[in-house]
Formats: sequence, structure tokens, C-alpha cells
Amino acid sequence: MAIIQLDANAPDFTRRYPNLADPRLGAATLACSDDFFAEMSRMLNPDPAVFIVGKYDTNGKWMDGWESRRKRVSGYDWCVLKLARAGVIKGVDIDTSHFTGNYPPAASLEAAYVADGAPDAQTQWQEILPSVNLQGNSHHYHEIKTTQAFTHLRLNIYPDGGVARLRVYGQPQTNWDIADRTELFDLISVENGGYVVAAANQHFGLASNMLMPGRGVNMGDGWETRRRREPGNDWCIIALAHPGIVEKIEVDTCHFKGNFPDACSIQAAHVTGGTDTSLVTQAMFWPVLLSEQKLQMDHQHYYADQIKSLGPITHIRFNIVPDGGVSRLRLWSRLT
Repeated sequence: MAIIQLDANAPDFTRRYPNLADPRLGAATLACSDDFFAEMSRMLNPDPAVFIVGKYDTNGKWMDGWESRRKRVSGYDWCVLKLARAGVIKGVDIDTSHFTGNYPPAASLEAAYVADGAPDAQTQWQEILPSVNLQGNSHHYHEIKTTQAFTHLRLNIYPDGGVARLRVYGQPQTNWDIADRTELFDLISVENGGYVVAAANQHFGLASNMLMPGRGVNMGDGWETRRRREPGNDWCIIALAHPGIVEKIEVDTCHFKGNFPDACSIQAAHVTGGTDTSLVTQAMFWPVLLSEQKLQMDHQHYYADQIKSLGPITHIRFNIVPDGGVSRLRLWSRLT
């Protein structure tokens, strides 16, 4: 079982917004100038980059990322990718993990909005990150200050080399004004813009995994805390993408068998103003949306009649008793 290494130096946008370059949400690399040593699609792998000693392929050392050959002509290399969905980009991480003597000295990012299809020769690209210096085996976090939504990115590396991972954190674009008010939406789904504000512990699995689409593929694809050895229980606070009235809840313990929580409960509130940090203390005193419910291993639990009437809410505190793992959490709600 892998221990999740959270980068303590990562800025807030990495925790608040989903990665719009995640292939599990539909992102994909479309084209590049060259990927002789390592194919471009590896750069979007949601797992941390790895280095495998002694692993080679027909073109040389196998590397976990995108790597072009050594350039012997003028110019620079580039890679175009489609974001999972249109969104306002808040920040990026250009990660050169395990690339030491073969990383690019610099990189820049351009973005475009293409309503249908893929970018072509007529596409207007807008620079969102001017050329920045890169170091080997490092994360490079950069805040992006734009209010415009984009669908595609072009990563330029100068002049060549390898990038392990590209993460693009942003707010998915959803036009709630035209949404059907009679329809139920999973308002904590990352696809709709829900995000994790804070979590008590994420030792074996990130809490944000619970907001991903589909069912978990294995025990690592969920939120799992360490074994709790002190009084109390584990929890996480989640912000809804839009205020809503909850009508149906799903708690899925898929793949969690000897380590599922004994029970769970949900508190909720309609929050205006304040900061994400201030919510951690406030959430302890929020009213109960779903009273404590016993859980089963590897099972989808559905609740409707058990949901308390609290009116419109913007945030929830999901409590697991006392610890363990949950694969997915859904909050089917009506827009307000």
C-alpha cells in the first residue's frame, strides 16, 4: 500500500481546484513536435512519476513523462493537450521529477478556446505563462491570473528535454443559469466544480478521489486515512460547486473490505464569506444533514429519507467513524 506524499510547499490552488489535465476526467494529449524517448501521454498520468532503475526500451532509458530527443536544429519542442472540460485556469505545476540531466531549462504555456474539434492553423493562442526557468527533479508551481475559460493548452519547452507531469488546476466552466432546476446534480463532483477544503488525514488516499467520476478502480482510488490510535474520528470538508438542496446521498466503500469505516455522518451549512481555513473550526458545529449510519464493506450505500431538511447548503463535513476508507461520495442535489 502506497503512502500519499502531499507536498507541503504546494500552493492552495493545488488543493482547491481539480486537475483539468487529468485523463480520468477526459483530458488527452493531441500532438507534439517530438516524443522520441517518452511518449507525450505519460505526462498526464494522474499518479506521481516514478523512476525504474535498469528499465530501457528500444530508444533508450525508459522515463515516466514526456521526453523529446536532443534537438540538433533551431527551434523548440511543444505539446498540445485537450483539457477535460472548459475551465478557468488558476494554476499549474510543471513537474520535472526524475529528470536531472535531461530537463528543459525553460518552458511556457499558451491556451486557446476551441468550441468544437481540435486546434488548427487558424487557432488563436494566448500566452498564459511567459517563459519560466526550470530545475531538474522539481515541482514548478505558477499561479495563472486569467478570468477567461480555455479548452486546450500548448506546453512549449526550450529547447528540448523531458517533463514528468503537467498538472493544470482550474475551475470547470458550468453555466448554472441555464441548468434545469428540476434535475438533480452531484454538486460535489469535480466535474461540476466541487472541491475538498480540508481533511483530517490523507495517509493512504486523497479525499479528492471521492469526488471523481465512476466507481473506484482499486483500493488506492479513494480516500483512506491511517489507523486512528487516539479518540475522535476522521473527517473532510467539501465545498459544493453551487448552493443546493440535498435529496440523495451515496457513500461507496468499493474495494474497502478490512478497512472500511464503521459508520459515517454528514454535517452541512450555507456559508457566505470567510476563508477555507476558517471553515475547519466552524464545521465542528454545523447542523446534521445525515445522522450516523452504519457502513458495510465494498458496498454502495444510498440515503434519501434519512436526510435532514436544512435548506440550501454550500459546504459539508463528511465524518467517518473512527477511520478507514471510502471510495466515492455523491451529493445529489437540486439547484437553488
